[in-house]
Amino acid sequence: MSHVTEPQGWASSPLLERESEVLAIHRAVDDLCGTPDSGQPSRRGGVLTFAGSAGIGKTTLLAEARRHAAERHCTVLFARGGEQERQVPFHVMRQLIQPAFAAMTEDERRDLLGTWYGIVAPALGLTAAPEGLTAPDPQGVRDGLDWVVTHLTVRSAPVVLVLDDAHWADAESLAWLTAFAARAEELAMLIMVACRPDEIPADAGSLRALIKRQGTRPHELAPLTTSAVARIVRDALGEDADDVFCRECWAITGGNPFEVVELAMKGRDRGLKPHQDSIPQLRDLASAVKGSGLIDRLEQLGTSTVRLAWAAAVLGTAVPISIVGGVAALGEAQAADAIAQLRDARILTVLTSLRRQEVVEFFHPLIATAVYRSIPPGVRVAMHGMAAQALVDDGFGAAAAARHLLEMHPEGDPWVVQQLRQAARDSFSAGAPDAARRYLARALREPPDAEYRAEVLFELGSANLLHDPATTINQLRAALEEPKADQELREAITYRLAQAMAHTGQLAEAAGLLSDEAKQATSSRTRLRMQAEQFKWNSVRMDEANSPARSRLLAQFAKRLTGRGVPERHILGLRAWDAAMRGEPAATALEYAEQALDGGMNWTDQDFGFEVPAVVAVTLMYCDQPGRAEELFNAGIIEFEAKGWRGAHLSFVYTLLGYVRFRRGRLAEAEDFVRNGLQIAERVGHDIPAQWYAVGTLIETLLAQGSTEEALRVAHAYKLAEGFPQAVVYPDPQAVWGKLLLAQGRIDEAKQHLAAAGKRLDLRGTRNPSWSPWQLDLALAQITKEPEQARATAAEAVARARVFGTSSAIGHALRVSAATVDASRAAGLLQEAVNHLEQSPAACELAHALIDHGTALHTIGDPHRAAQQLYRGMEAASACGASGLASRARSQLASAGLRPRRLHASEQDTLTLAEHAAATRASVGLDNAAIAAELRTDAQAVSELLSAVFTKLGTDRLGLRRAMGG
Repeated sequence: MSHVTEPQGWASSPLLERESEVLAIHRAVDDLCGTPDSGQPSRRGGVLTFAGSAGIGKTTLLAEARRHAAERHCTVLFARGGEQERQVPFHVMRQLIQPAFAAMTEDERRDLLGTWYGIVAPALGLTAAPEGLTAPDPQGVRDGLDWVVTHLTVRSAPVVLVLDDAHWADAESLAWLTAFAARAEELAMLIMVACRPDEIPADAGSLRALIKRQGTRPHELAPLTTSAVARIVRDALGEDADDVFCRECWAITGGNPFEVVELAMKGRDRGLKPHQDSIPQLRDLASAVKGSGLIDRLEQLGTSTVRLAWAAAVLGTAVPISIVGGVAALGEAQAADAIAQLRDARILTVLTSLRRQEVVEFFHPLIATAVYRSIPPGVRVAMHGMAAQALVDDGFGAAAAARHLLEMHPEGDPWVVQQLRQAARDSFSAGAPDAARRYLARALREPPDAEYRAEVLFELGSANLLHDPATTINQLRAALEEPKADQELREAITYRLAQAMAHTGQLAEAAGLLSDEAKQATSSRTRLRMQAEQFKWNSVRMDEANSPARSRLLAQFAKRLTGRGVPERHILGLRAWDAAMRGEPAATALEYAEQALDGGMNWTDQDFGFEVPAVVAVTLMYCDQPGRAEELFNAGIIEFEAKGWRGAHLSFVYTLLGYVRFRRGRLAEAEDFVRNGLQIAERVGHDIPAQWYAVGTLIETLLAQGSTEEALRVAHAYKLAEGFPQAVVYPDPQAVWGKLLLAQGRIDEAKQHLAAAGKRLDLRGTRNPSWSPWQLDLALAQITKEPEQARATAAEAVARARVFGTSSAIGHALRVSAATVDASRAAGLLQEAVNHLEQSPAACELAHALIDHGTALHTIGDPHRAAQQLYRGMEAASACGASGLASRARSQLASAGLRPRRLHASEQDTLTLAEHAAATRASVGLDNAAIAAELRTDAQAVSELLSAVFTKLGTDRLGLRRAMGG
């Protein structure tokens, strides 16, 4: 709908007995603007709320706020909720934002919104919804709106955002506002909200929280006293109004400012004498101000005028006169006469919209409500149908018509189904899946023709797949059972239903569905695609009956494939991941990963999902190619954010990117990424896989930093030990819990959980200690009471690591194995571990091995080499952020009385630079051995360090770009 430039036709009652509220408004605006002429004003934003019954004067106060804000040269954003528009998604947001873009060209809008254009423009009504593209999730749209409003605020500060009748605001706008309000204090923004507390919907708890934000009560407006009512009456009817007459006005209206003003105006229009003798006539006039009396007065204006008022009530706010007249079935002259009568009766007012059209609005929402409720039900339904048709014909589109279609009786009309489906697509593309679901559910009740029923069910089931997959399953099952679904549609339903089942933990059911459908498929292409999907969901099933058999079948499939299409590349990617999990040689995993990547992988293909690109990236990480893994994850983040996917998908990728940083030894960065992923997961829901991934990775990172108490707090906060998920999660939650118990010294409990995790993983054939180092942690737990068993456990882990063949896996296993033998043997194992880890990107693990090696060397009587290794380990641990490990190195040096050899100043500088370069090089995944051979001079060391740093900055350029606002 058009936005009205000055929607204040009924904001005219005097500001009597509102001194404290007006003072609060002026103080808040003045605090926002800062002290005049102070050079650098200190601006303070915030939230100011007003509550009260209908007609109590909230709108008049907000009009005063807007006036004062404009006087102080503030930018004012205004919107008002509408009783008839509360089902229209982003109705309030469009009122707030569209005026800022009204004078811009399309190119200017695109330039201003930048990468957010495709995400927020449909929600703001700045462009039509794109066809055939995946839609943003609600959180992505809210994040985009955050950026838009923040950008406008920074450009146009100070900003006053005013929302009247918030109890009628649409759910999507309200969700944004209540979340964004916390930022008002950080920005030069003042948010003012007015609502009727008794009319806040039951599901709008966020609005109740907003008006009582930070424990403060809203300004609750009280009725006027007799003296204030007398002032209004005497201003309207003359100073000779007697006290008895004025007190009667107060008694009749209850001190409601709107009713007092309306009564006084009616008295003036009728020439009423304001004396005691006129009280009977006064009471007659009062009955015409509201309720049935108002309707009686309206009906006295004639049939045409009544019809126009009905049409305006049905259409809602800011509707062009031409459409109102059409819905009322009146000609231009008749409509003009009716509007003139309604203006004179203070029922309607005429304003100008941003489209430079004349539009009508009711003088007050109380009048609009009374008129709408007076329309005979049958006539009201018919007028909603006429309104829908008129809006579509006038170019407002299906989305504007949809709320009217919801009010119509189902009659099997194909046009209604068509418009509702289009409105659902528009809403879905705007990030309003709840509205899309309402429209599609209504389309089903119409009902659609039998040949389209499966399509509507499929669309309904798909509307919530990214956001609430549990609600999609019944609709998709019903769609699959429709007899007239063609083969292509049936396949699409099957894939989407399997996704929904998998995302709700029904992995076995998803795999079974795909197996059944694959047997019925007549196309080899379809069977291949369904088998790929079946492999994918089986690979993450913890309860899979015969995981090794599935792996053998997958291996046989992969041998015959060349990666010609997306299904083949997905099978090859799954084969790479499976090979890595099972500890096959890393070269095998890398070969299949390269084949999967040849031709590219799309992270946002809603039919194929993001899981396979993610596991291919993780495979590269386990194969000691973290730089390439990060490139893939960064590509995923760019795709997700470009399409507004800021839910579970983005949480996974941030967490896994943090996991890569953790394995590279960049612990502070890892923690930042993982906490970001965890925060996103919590916005989506609790106990979802994304949360398990984030919690486990965060605990691993905190343990590596030496923050055991914080790791324990996180574990308790997310109830890590109270039940482990039935899906494959990495790092394995039970193994992580065992490692945390070991760090606390709870040895027996640690052994129990680590052994249980190992048994479960071995049954699945998951034998790669790089994927889950449960054996290495179990060996450390066994050392005290079961030294022989510890050596055997560690030896098995070393053997598995050598089969996999990566330097990081072998070095880690050798380091732990050294802890199970005497010092002389340990020194040799640790030297080999250091040699391997220097070839790997595992910087923190290298620091650990160096410190262990230095300790062993000291024990066997080699203080010079011991000091050097401890010093190197301490420097590397500090560079990684492993403060606990660095402290251990310092303590070991101090307790043994060891010091690194004294070097010449220039030699010391070169060594320090080289050590920093080595730590940075390891953290960015460079080849340590090759570059170490080149470190011969100060200049070379500096050059290497700078090169590594610039490489790191290049990797993080995406994050820098996001921080700069796209």
